Amino acid sequence: MPQIKHIAIATNDAEKTAKFYSEVFGLREVAKLDGANAKGFMLSDGNVNMAILDFQNDTVAGERGKDWEGIHHIGFEVEDLEDIEKRLMENNSKPMDDVNNALHAGMGGPRTENVETKYEGPNGEMIDVSGTGWVGTRGLD
Repeated sequence: MPQIKHIAIATNDAEKTAKFYSEVFGLREVAKLDGANAKGFMLSDGNVNMAILDFQNDTVAGERGKDWEGIHHIGFEVEDLEDIEKRLMENNSKPMDDVNNALHAGMGGPRTENVETKYEGPNGEMIDVSGTGWVGTRGLD
């Protein structure tokens, strides 16, 4: 059964946002991001990965743009990626091609990186699907 394993929060102050979730909820930093697409942190409780993302360009940020702040997307780790992608398509969920292309996601071949394929949810929300999961979703030690 698919499991919620990833939530991403878009922010213009990744340091402040990560500090809040670490101090208030005890989430642990499991990775730091400093790339051309996003800067920020990956936090975890050992089961769910929370990405705190300061997007660096509008393409990767999607339709809301890089300056928008709030819950940006939700990610599901799935056992059978092809089956889920088929079910997404059958339910009129289309891949978010602009975002996927900017991230080089869903380009075929084995998916061993921490990059997911993005789809559009029924309300326009971004949904990640991953067969490999996210850092910090299988314990912290």
